Amino acid sequence: MTHHETCVHDFICISRHQLRERLRRIELCIDKLSDDQLWSRNHEKENAVGNLILHLAGNVRQWIVSGVGGETDARDRDSEFSRREPLDRGELILRLRQAIDEADRVLASVTTAQLARKRKVQVYEVTGLHAVYHAVEHFAEHTGQIIWVTKRLTGEDLKIYGYLDKQGGKDRRELMP
Repeated sequence: MTHHETCVHDFICISRHQLRERLRRIELCIDKLSDDQLWSRNHEKENAVGNLILHLAGNVRQWIVSGVGGETDARDRDSEFSRREPLDRGELILRLRQAIDEADRVLASVTTAQLARKRKVQVYEVTGLHAVYHAVEHFAEHTGQIIWVTKRLTGEDLKIYGYLDKQGGKDRRELMP
């Protein structure tokens, strides 16, 4: 592989891994929170974890599945934040998993030409590379919020960075892509 091909390959592999890892962390949080906690907020300007999960599913679909993959964009961003009636936790995580699965399929087959091509996502004119980077970064930022809220509501150490522990004589960081 050329240096260029190696960079593209690494970018896609790391992006896919980061989305899956953040999904795993969100699932850990969902398992720790009660149904009431998933939809609680301290005030109307604060987003509930449930709203953030709906928002993440919509964002990944819009920026990667539609923006890079070319699927129809049917996102209703406002509804992601305005929902107040709880959605079943199983349905909530299913929506997020499906969005990540769809994004993963797009990323698994994306070409260098697709990453270089300009397209419009929301009101922005961006390359596919920019769209993927934005979606992964955005997903990570909201994952951090969900982790913080979960720690605040449960008082638990979630052991998110357990990979820093030695396991079986190997540092798990060696296992990351």
